[in-house]
Amino acid sequence: MTLLLDLYLKLFVSSTFAAEGAAGAEMVKVGFWEAIKPPVDISTYGHLIDSLFMLTTKLILFFFFFVCLGIFGFSYLYNKKRHPKALYTHGTSKKQIGIVAFIGALVFVMVDMQITTISNHDYVNVFLNYPKESDDIVRVEVLGQQWAWNFRYAGKDGVFNTEDDVVTLNDLRVPANKKVIFQITAKDVIHALYFPNARIKVDAMPGRISRLWFELTKPGVYDIACAEICGTFHYKMKARLTVYSQAEYDQWMAEVQERSKYITEVDRVENYWGWKWVASN
Repeated sequence: MTLLLDLYLKLFVSSTFAAEGAAGAEMVKVGFWEAIKPPVDISTYGHLIDSLFMLTTKLILFFFFFVCLGIFGFSYLYNKKRHPKALYTHGTSKKQIGIVAFIGALVFVMVDMQITTISNHDYVNVFLNYPKESDDIVRVEVLGQQWAWNFRYAGKDGVFNTEDDVVTLNDLRVPANKKVIFQITAKDVIHALYFPNARIKVDAMPGRISRLWFELTKPGVYDIACAEICGTFHYKMKARLTVYSQAEYDQWMAEVQERSKYITEVDRVENYWGWKWVASN
């Protein structure tokens, strides 16, 4: 499913952003082999997902080869010319049960146990290893709705859901080489905040706050998508991730904080969809 979503982003979302702003610009064309490549990994832990995906693919192909070998091999060995009279069996002999049990155990140990062990290790020691609140980190609150992503940064007072907050629509900007913690919820239905280039996603659910964190390493402009079917225009629920150097991020934040003084309607209740930041540790 993730591979299909990555392919969709590569073929459609990326090309849309590339053509945006140029009147009459044509959709960016990519070749087949270029299109099926996963998005470039820009996170500190994306390689863990990629390596697990490749291991899973190799193990599946390994057993797929032997399944095909068995299907076509037995079809040849037991064809009508060699065995005019069919042999019927219920597969209930001890030998047959032993063979099936051995193959099942082999698949379980080589595939299921390997994948489970590696994924649990990475999940506990990396993905759940949230930065400390006392560290120098960036905090962002996210609200998903049909069909857009709202992002909120605390203003100079360091407190969320106050008049000096910086709020953007479908536009997330973060510094490179710095940990970013997100707290996510939804306004209407279940969505899923998905960062293809960071190899991570998390559900956004009404009435509940989800969390995730990442640290990005490569400045540039990337895609954000919704990975949960959320209604008619689910396919339009995209946003832009801009990764700055620290100096560029500081400059952008200072500029947008200054602009927000004049454009924020402080008396509109709709602007205060944020919440008190929930410390993760």
